[in-house]
Amino acid sequence: MFESAELGHQVDKEVYKATLPGLREALLQAQSELAESKAFPVVILIAGVDGAGKGEVGNLLNEWMDPRLIRTHAFGRPTEEERSRPPMWRYWRALPPKGRIGIFYGSWYTAPIIRRAYGEIKKAELDNMIEEIVRFERMLTDEGALLIKLWLHLSKDKQKKRIHDLQKNPKTRWRVTEVDLKHLELYDKFRSLSGHILQESNTANAPWVVIEGFDANYRNLTAGQYILESIKKQLANLDSTNLKAAPPILRPIDKLHVLNTLDLHKSLDKSRYAEELEEYQGRFNLLTRDPRFRDISLVIVFEGADASGKGGSIRRITHAVDARFYNVVQIAAPTDEERAQPYLWRFWRHIPRKGHMTIYDRSWYGRVLVERVEGYCSEQDWMRAYAEINDFEAQLSAHDTLVVKFWLQISREEQLKRFKERQKTPFKRFKMTEEDWRNREKWEAYQTAASDMIDRTSTVDAPWTLVEANDKYHARIKVLKTLCEALEERLNGLKD
Repeated sequence: MFESAELGHQVDKEVYKATLPGLREALLQAQSELAESKAFPVVILIAGVDGAGKGEVGNLLNEWMDPRLIRTHAFGRPTEEERSRPPMWRYWRALPPKGRIGIFYGSWYTAPIIRRAYGEIKKAELDNMIEEIVRFERMLTDEGALLIKLWLHLSKDKQKKRIHDLQKNPKTRWRVTEVDLKHLELYDKFRSLSGHILQESNTANAPWVVIEGFDANYRNLTAGQYILESIKKQLANLDSTNLKAAPPILRPIDKLHVLNTLDLHKSLDKSRYAEELEEYQGRFNLLTRDPRFRDISLVIVFEGADASGKGGSIRRITHAVDARFYNVVQIAAPTDEERAQPYLWRFWRHIPRKGHMTIYDRSWYGRVLVERVEGYCSEQDWMRAYAEINDFEAQLSAHDTLVVKFWLQISREEQLKRFKERQKTPFKRFKMTEEDWRNREKWEAYQTAASDMIDRTSTVDAPWTLVEANDKYHARIKVLKTLCEALEERLNGLKD
C-alpha cells in the first residue's frame, strides 16, 4: 500500500505559491455549495505515521476554508463516560450534520492499530474490529456521507530524520514524546500492521488515499486537491439517480508513479543469461519436487503491456517443471457463460490443488486495467474490484496458496520496436492485432491504471514484483529468481 508514498515526492516553493490561491478559492466555493445544498456530510479522517504532518494538514484545512462550518475532533484515550458505552458511540456523537465537514484525528482506526502493535489483542480480534469498521463506513456512505480517508506516510529513514530535526530545534523539542520514540523503534511492526489494516478497509465506497508526508508543499497541496475533487464530484452527482459516485483517483502533482521510476536500462549479456537460466530453472525444478510442495499450491500472475514478454517468461517457467503439475490459463474477453457469473468465477475455476500450480497469462486484474480504460464496466465496478481482488488473494493465501504476481514494464519505444519485429516475422505475426495498435494510443491511461492497481493491490499476502523488461534476458531471470526465493521462503516456513 505504501510503494508510491516512498518515492520522494516534492513540489517547489514557486509552484506551491502559484497553486495555493486557486486551491483555496475553489475549496471555499465547494464548501459554500455543500453548506447551501445540505445534501450530505463530509467526514475527513486524517491518520498516518507520527511526524508526517497530520496536525498541519488539519490546521490548514481550517485556515483555507470557513472554520465555522468545520468541526475538528481529536480522539485520545476514551473517557470514563465513553468507556461505559460501545466503542463506536463517541464517533457517532461527533459525526457532522449534512452540509458540514468533520475532521477526525485519532479515529476508529487508532485503537485497533495501537492495541495490536502493543500486543493487547490477537489478530483475530483485530480482524473483527476491522470488519465492524467496514460495516460502519458502509452505513455512512449508504446514507450519503462523503468519507475521505487520508493516510500520511513517511519511510523509516524520513520519520527518523523528522524526529531528529524536531529534537534539535529548542522551539519544537517539546513535540517529541517518549511515545514518538517508542513508535519509531516499532516502525517496521507499525508499517506491516498499518498496511494490513488499510488493505482490509480499502473499500470502493471509502478508499484510503496514501500521501507521502515529508515534503510539506506536496503533502498539503495533494491533500487539499483530493478533498476538493471529492466534494466537487459528490456535488456534481446530486442530480444522478446514484448518489454514490466513485471517489476520484489520486493523481500525483509531480507525475511520479511506481512505473516511471523503474530503471529500464537493466540488462544481462547472453552468456551470463544462459548460466543463470540453467541455475534458476534447476533450482525451481527441485523446489517443485520438494515433498513439502505437496502441502501448498502456487498461483503465478503475469500482467504487463502488450509485447512486454509475458509469454517468453512463462515458457522459461514451464520448461523447468513437469507438465503434469501445472496449467497455463490465458485470459481473454469473457465468454457468454463467464459473463453470466460473478466476475471472479472464471478465475476461481482454475485455482490449483495442492502440489500443483496455475500460471495466469493476464488475470482478474483485467477489471482494473482493460475494463477500466476501455469503459467495459462502470467506475463503481472497477473501484469496488480492488477490495474484492485483495479479499480473493487473501483467501488463497489463507488456504496455503502462494500467490506471486509480476508486472512486466517496457518503454513505449521498446513496445513499438517489438510490434514492428512481430510484423516482419512470419511465426510471430499472428500475435499482432488491430487491438494492439489501438491500445498504444491509450498508453498513458493504461500506465495510470496499472500504477493505481499496484498501489491498491500490493499486499502482504500477494505483493507485486515489478520487472524491468526492456531487456528480455534480465526480465526472465528476475522472474525465475523471484519465484525461487518466494517458494523457498514459503516452504521453509511450513511446520514440520
